[in-house]
Amino acid sequence: MNFLSPLWLLILIPVAGLAIGYVLMQRRRQRYAVRFAALPMLDKIVPRRPGWRRHLPATLILVALAALGLAAARPEIALRVPYDRATVIVAVDISGSMAATDVSPNRLSAAKSAAAAFVADLPETVNVGVVTFAGNSTVVAAPTTDHESARRQIESLTTAGGGTAIGEAVFSSIDQVARLAADGAEGVPARVVLLSDGDNSAGRDPGQAAQAAAESDLPVSTIAYGTPDGVLQNSRGVSQPVPVDEEALRQLAEQTGGTAYTAASGEELAAVYSDIGSSIGWRVEPRDITPYLAAGSLIIVLVAGALSLRWFARIV
Repeated sequence: MNFLSPLWLLILIPVAGLAIGYVLMQRRRQRYAVRFAALPMLDKIVPRRPGWRRHLPATLILVALAALGLAAARPEIALRVPYDRATVIVAVDISGSMAATDVSPNRLSAAKSAAAAFVADLPETVNVGVVTFAGNSTVVAAPTTDHESARRQIESLTTAGGGTAIGEAVFSSIDQVARLAADGAEGVPARVVLLSDGDNSAGRDPGQAAQAAAESDLPVSTIAYGTPDGVLQNSRGVSQPVPVDEEALRQLAEQTGGTAYTAASGEELAAVYSDIGSSIGWRVEPRDITPYLAAGSLIIVLVAGALSLRWFARIV
């Protein structure tokens, strides 16, 4: 919380003094009654009644005064609100190594489930596109606000052969964002979320792609997905190691201003997508809550007066 006029917080000092004075007065009243009243008469002088009722109206008044003091300082809070427009390209590796079963049931199945949930949780105003890549890259869903269509495309993905063209996936993503800009979406925040389990083995070099993305002001957040011990069984039953290449994806993210993540299980991947989703498509803006505090103070005073009338036939 931030205060635009913090000096007005000094008004809370007399409020704190009132609270301390009220507590001291109550203790003094109790000591006086016990000291000067005969014990048989004590119940008549200090009648038994629920203590919380006696103190609640005064406590509410003090809370209302404190809230008014905060309101005078004009507090602001950081509020997360969705962008009116934003673009997210979800790039998913569908190379043969994504069939490895070191992640249950296999890498691609777990990736599809987490990516689909990620798309479903994005704000409705965000344009979502889907790019897949193996030996080359393919735009399977152009960026639109039709999240359901993008989710269906993700859920229908299957593995393909021919290598891993990470650089091509980035170039395809850049093209899709550029097309939106040409259609009047220039200046709209955009981000690529790229998931892969291996190093680049086809197409243009990721370094070239990273430079192009940086020049286009397009951050690429990467998810290195899989375990170092991943293996893939080929058609002849021969095991082929398919370890995840974290370093190459980390460099791609750093060069474009994105964030590099790692995930070695379906649960970790879901957590990564959730973390990315909490920042993509949303912005934080200050919101003045002075009117809300002032209105809340008035309501609290009215409640305190009503309770005092109901229980003691007087207003506080």
